[in-house]
Formats: sequence, structure tokens, C-alpha cells
Amino acid sequence: MGKYLLLIFVIVAAWWLAKGFRRKDAAGDAPAAAPEQMVNCAHCGVYLPQSEAIREGDRFYCCNEHRRLAD
Repeated sequence: MGKYLLLIFVIVAAWWLAKGFRRKDAAGDAPAAAPEQMVNCAHCGVYLPQSEAIREGDRFYCCNEHRRLAD
């Protein structure tokens, strides 16, 4: 009976360690995303990331059509 309890303990311990290593690897692989400045379109007011916006002077636009219409 003691042999079976020891075997079960070893199996549970191995499963627990493997689960911990998988969780640690998954968390380490994902890069931390840096927050990005959000701006709104001067024509329609929609918010979008600054890297996707079209800038003209100090104003931002969501597309070329809105930039053209604002002139």
C-alpha cells in the first residue's frame, strides 16, 4: 500500500512541476505592450492610435478623405 501512495505522490508532484513550468514559459514569451497615445480625428471625432493617424500640422485625421474635407 505504501508503494502505491508513493507512486501517486511522485506522479502528482511531476504533474504539478510540469504545470508550473508551462505557465512560467507562456508568461515569459509574451512581450509587454507599451501604451500608445490616442488622438481623435479633427473631422469626425473618432479616436485612433497616433501611429495610425494622418497628421497635418497640429491636427490628426483618421483617413485622407477627412483630411481633404477639412481643408
